[in-house]
Formats: sequence, structure tokens, C-alpha cells
Amino acid sequence: MKPRFISDIHLSEKHPELTQAFFTFLEESKEACTHLFILGDLFETWIGDDDDLPLYGEIKEALLSFTTNGPKTFFMHGNRDFLIGETFANETGITILPDPYVLDINNQKVVLSHGDFLCTDDTDYMNFRNEVHTEKWQSSFLQKDIDERKQIAASLRDDSEEATSKKSDTVTDVNAQAVENFINKHQPDLFIHGHTHRPGIHNIELNNLSSKRIVLGDWGTKGWYLALDSKDADLKEFNI
Repeated sequence: MKPRFISDIHLSEKHPELTQAFFTFLEESKEACTHLFILGDLFETWIGDDDDLPLYGEIKEALLSFTTNGPKTFFMHGNRDFLIGETFANETGITILPDPYVLDINNQKVVLSHGDFLCTDDTDYMNFRNEVHTEKWQSSFLQKDIDERKQIAASLRDDSEEATSKKSDTVTDVNAQAVENFINKHQPDLFIHGHTHRPGIHNIELNNLSSKRIVLGDWGTKGWYLALDSKDADLKEFNI
């Protein structure tokens, strides 16, 4: 098994260079890996599987081409695209995973997550997260017409960007105790997540357990992916 992991690409009409970089990454990965895991925030926003934005059609086609007789591809919801549903999955050939998700890769216990639930110091965000992940909120939102959903999503995005700009780095990063509790609960060899936009590999020694927490990077002027080959974890950066 030769998997690759990405997250936080934030595809949108505003940044066509990210879309092109994603298409190039898919082309290169089709022969280079056996499995692709997208750990959330593939899109900057997602208001429902019925959004007929032309860009989304192009991305669906690229993903379907990639998954057809290609690497098995898995998706986990992020804080930007948690409304991606089974219609999108069927149109692209991906499989949607719960968060967190535990699997065995090359005889290692690996736990995957988007990672936003670890940012417990950001109480405003955690309250918002708890609200929008309820069936009641999502059902109510998806029943609105597309134009209204777009307006709400744009307003939420603007509010989020303004709020984040006023928060310290420690507030928007993972909480150390939340990470420790999670590691204690799941006992992984590798814990892989995104969300924080702080790529790196962190060695953890906890209660006789040696573990690694690998944080995937967001795509901007640089792109990031993690490649696992045997027991080697290679967090790679490339120019966009």
C-alpha cells in the first residue's frame, strides 16, 4: 500500500492556479500511489451537492477520471466542505470516511482526522462547529434555494476570516491536552490531520507509546502532500 494524503486545498473560482495544481497532482499521483486520502477542505465552500458551478463540474470530472481504474480515493469532511454528500461521492468515485477514521497501513495503526475538533481553545469556532454539524441545521440550510445558501456561505466565510485575523496563533492551533487525550484514546502509530495550516511531523512519547502526529499543509503558493512508503513518512512541499 502506497498512500498519499492531502488536505486544505481550498478550491474556488478565485484561485484557478490551485485548481490547476490539483489537476496536475492527480495526474502525477495516478501512477505514484495506490490510495489517496483527502482529509477535508478540498473546497473553500460547499453549499450542497446540487450546486452547478462549472468549476465543480470540472473537478468532479477530474476526480472521476482519477478514480476510474486508478487509486482508491477517500474523502473526509473539513470545516469548509462538511456538506459534501453521497451524490458527490457517486459522481466522483470517492468514498466518504467518518472523522476520525482508524485503519492499518503497512502494519501501522493510523488514525485520520480533519483535525478541527482539536482546536478547543477557539471556543467561538467550537460552538459554531457544534451547531452546523447537527442534522437540524444542515437540513434547514439545504432546504434553502441555492442563491440564499450562497449568500449565507459568503457571510459566514467573511465573518470567519475577520474573527480568525483577531485570534492568536495559540488559539487557532490544536490544544495540547486535546491531542494528548486523543492519542491516549486511540493509541496510534501515526495520527494524520490537517486544518491548522501548520505542516510538520511531531514525535510524541506518551505513557510508553511512541507516536507521530503529522500535520498536512494548506495549498497556496506552495502545495503539500504526505507519502507513506513502508514505514517512512515523507511530508513533501512543491511550488504552485
